[in-house]
Amino acid sequence: MARSTQAQKAKILNAAYRLLSQRMGTAESAAALSRENSISLRQAYRYLEQAVQLKRPVTVAEPALPITFKIPGNVVRMLRMYAAANNLTLSEVLTRAITEFVARASRHG
Repeated sequence: MARSTQAQKAKILNAAYRLLSQRMGTAESAAALSRENSISLRQAYRYLEQAVQLKRPVTVAEPALPITFKIPGNVVRMLRMYAAANNLTLSEVLTRAITEFVARASRHG
């Protein structure tokens, strides 16, 4: 059996949060969560335990897609140094940089 992705986990956690916010009993919520998401009752209870601690639903991240492109070696070295110094992955650094670049470009026309 394949493991759930972060997005799948977030969706189930949000479903658990929704059930709890409807003031359903724990056993009833677990049964509904198990049935709706094809997970075991044990897993449903674990999601409910986590959902109890939430103040609001969690953000469901869009799945990442692999892409390939070429970057000059000196830029790659700078990216790796920046990522290591800030405890980030290269993907996180590039996603943030590209998102900021596109946002700025959109504002300036």
